[in-house]
Amino acid sequence: MNALIKLFNIFIFVIIFNNHAFSEDKVKIGLVVPLSGEFEEIGLSIVNSVRLALNSIDDAKIEILPRDSKGDPKSALKVSKQLFEDENIRVIIGPVFKSSTLYLNGLPEVTFLSFTNTLGDLHSNVISSGVNAISQLQTIIKFQEEEQLKNTLVLIPDNKFRNEIENALKKSKIKIKDKFIYNTDPTLLTSQIEKITRYPQRKQNLLDEIRRIENSDDINKESKIEKLEKKDTLGGINFDSVIIADFDENLKSVATSLLYTDVSSKRIKYIAFNQWFDDTLLKETSLQPMYFPSVNMVNYENFKKEYKNIYDRTPNQIAFLSYDLMGLVYYLARSNNFELNKNIFLGKSKFKGKIGIFEINESKITHDLNFYVTESTKFKKIF
Repeated sequence: MNALIKLFNIFIFVIIFNNHAFSEDKVKIGLVVPLSGEFEEIGLSIVNSVRLALNSIDDAKIEILPRDSKGDPKSALKVSKQLFEDENIRVIIGPVFKSSTLYLNGLPEVTFLSFTNTLGDLHSNVISSGVNAISQLQTIIKFQEEEQLKNTLVLIPDNKFRNEIENALKKSKIKIKDKFIYNTDPTLLTSQIEKITRYPQRKQNLLDEIRRIENSDDINKESKIEKLEKKDTLGGINFDSVIIADFDENLKSVATSLLYTDVSSKRIKYIAFNQWFDDTLLKETSLQPMYFPSVNMVNYENFKKEYKNIYDRTPNQIAFLSYDLMGLVYYLARSNNFELNKNIFLGKSKFKGKIGIFEINESKITHDLNFYVTESTKFKKIF
């Protein structure tokens, strides 16, 4: 009888111990995103995407605790502090915007994986996980090498991202011929591009050559003049490629101005930053081919389809990133015996996600991106 009681007690102890161990094994990760207010839709899309990632991971150890940042820096700090104090959470995915990271240095015990792609002026406990300018320029460098491009111009809009792009040019060590800052005002843009491309001089070269032949004794001058009159300018272009660090209609305006000054995409390589496969670029056939670095297109399209099938809505681009961030944190946690702290981001490692390859080194994240070109009615992968 005593032996049975003893055996029963051991059985009960094992059950209690296992239950306790299971609860201790839970790996809790914070998710601080806007769940109300102006950016609520972005936050909800991120939460849904993280749920998809969790389903794919299928590990009961992982628990995500979403909190509402309201898109506000004070709220972001407040809910993050609660997660740390109440749940001992040391790693938080979010916030979304750089502005929301303003006060997070007040919580040095926690590491934040912000969705921002801005690298400058971030607190030491905030890691930029967005597709930043350095990652894009490093991909463009590969294209330069493949195409043996020696004289690349960089055109930078005079806006709030100017410093970020200029700093990325230095850190990426990309070889360029020159860089120019342009005003995005359409009334000023064309004249600026004319100056950059030496359009007036090349136009004058053409007029001078026509005049010279007209005054010559060349027996074939009529046919030569006829050929010249079909040209817009005369003279070489002293660059073989141009990087336009802009997006949407501004990108098209710059490219159209280049075309107007007789610097077409047939004469030089038009290179842009990540365009997230903007379909309107396929309609601009006069500006093709246009090259750009980006996330893996097949994975991106598959993700959008899966998301649409489950949630009956189209996800935003940040949601795609959040799927991979969930996988990245899980990968690093598993590699560290499920101990979550800032140390998991200090080592050098790589993680293959849907976007592409994440490279983590000394609390910095870069992306090994793919490279695409607009070709008629489709985006074609170069590498």
